[in-house]
Amino acid sequence: MNRVLTFLIAIAALGSAGWFGVHALGDGRTLASVPIPIKAAQDLPDTPAEWRGRIDYRALDRQLADLSRRHEMAGLAVAVVEDGELRFVRTYGVADASTGAPVTPQTLFRWASVSKTATGVLAAALAEDGAIDLGRPVADWRTSLHLPGGAEARVTLDNLLAQRTGLTKNAYDEKLEEGQDPALLRASLAAAPLQCDPGTCHTYQNVAFDAASEILAQAANEPFANAVEDRFFRPLGMVSAGYGMERLTGAKDWARPHRNNREVRPSKPAYWRVPAAAGVESDIVDFSIWMRAMMGDRPDVLPGPVLRLAHSPRIGTQRLYGGPLRQAIGDASYGLGWRSFTYAGHRLEGHSGAVSGYRSTMIFEPATRTGVVALWNSDWGFPFRIPFAAIDSYHKREDAGWLDLSKLPPQTGDTAAANLVAAASKGQTSLP
Repeated sequence: MNRVLTFLIAIAALGSAGWFGVHALGDGRTLASVPIPIKAAQDLPDTPAEWRGRIDYRALDRQLADLSRRHEMAGLAVAVVEDGELRFVRTYGVADASTGAPVTPQTLFRWASVSKTATGVLAAALAEDGAIDLGRPVADWRTSLHLPGGAEARVTLDNLLAQRTGLTKNAYDEKLEEGQDPALLRASLAAAPLQCDPGTCHTYQNVAFDAASEILAQAANEPFANAVEDRFFRPLGMVSAGYGMERLTGAKDWARPHRNNREVRPSKPAYWRVPAAAGVESDIVDFSIWMRAMMGDRPDVLPGPVLRLAHSPRIGTQRLYGGPLRQAIGDASYGLGWRSFTYAGHRLEGHSGAVSGYRSTMIFEPATRTGVVALWNSDWGFPFRIPFAAIDSYHKREDAGWLDLSKLPPQTGDTAAANLVAAASKGQTSLP
């Protein structure tokens, strides 16, 4: 009893000082050398009266509301940072169509491949510490990755994180989705076909990329997920952000994966088993905190040299996305788990992601520190356009029609009406 009382008094003392340094799992380890601010209740810019800036947020809200009512959608959460400040947070639709539970600012979604950005900056931070050498061959570490012709002896950690293994795109993802062990799959990549000589071209990977989780865990001297959470998420106050399927599905408020807006899908563990590639989940507010940190907002946690090392382009890539958006993008490159490209004369950076039943995007303009994070729990790719609509509005460009739904196939009347009534009754969206 005395031990419990002592512990409670210690926590109270830490709380009164405004800092918290105990691991979230209660194992007594210190989280990081940077003090962890206790996350207070936030006054979010989630109503029209609070939307101020160059972007036409009322128009954006109407477009997002219309988008969320499409039958391809279930739920959607969007946050906009303008000139380095959080200016807009809005949620729409349902986290769970079977119960009608609405999406809230606290609803957890999966980041999918945006998780690679955390891997890249962890590698950069450890390199700045002198704990790892990005130019060291993968074979020098105790990893499960084997490449054709023993190329792991030539492919460096920098190559791995910049997607320059030479393997064909998304090698063995289908086997990962079948439930095969990712470490065994990495070993069997020795027999996989190559698209180019290792180190000479960009070929996007998940199974191979996750060898970084083995390397970075060794360098950090703790499990990979703990290293990211301890070094970045907790110091940034991102208390909702973390790794693992059980962590997501055990949460009180989490977005179920959907096929369109009526069918809830089962959660699949495949890509959680490659955490460096696709393992993170969080709510939209913490996702916006991550984007601001990537903009340089928190140099105490993510210093400029670390960001520059991670974000600097290593290799040119193909254009991103599809359709008109693909044609609007140019000069695409990849850094350490990080994309950059040009759009309408502006350099943009970030990453997007997709796993079964979830999509995510984080795109911003470094020059103006303006960008968008969005999370949604369906497979539809159309919302990848959202950041481009917001950036056009910021620069007062003529509306490029990125969120114009009039050219899409019409919805059936009952589906559209049901979505409209459900959204309006929960107060999650604006009526026309």
